[in-house]
Amino acid sequence: MNWIIKYKWILAGVIVGGIAGFLYWNFIGCSSSQCSITSVWYRSTLYGSMMGGLLASSISSSKAKN
Repeated sequence: MNWIIKYKWILAGVIVGGIAGFLYWNFIGCSSSQCSITSVWYRSTLYGSMMGGLLASSISSSKAKN
């Protein structure tokens, strides 16, 4: 339970990124198989989750240094 409090910003980034990836697939995504990430909903959601987690991780680590 302590790890949730410790990594709350990274978890929030993963959740927000996953939602953003899903919404990108739903409204903008590619319907053909030419787009390897955005042609299937779960790939777009996973990619968004990874990018959201990485962004939140970099922001939270830069705040910790200050």
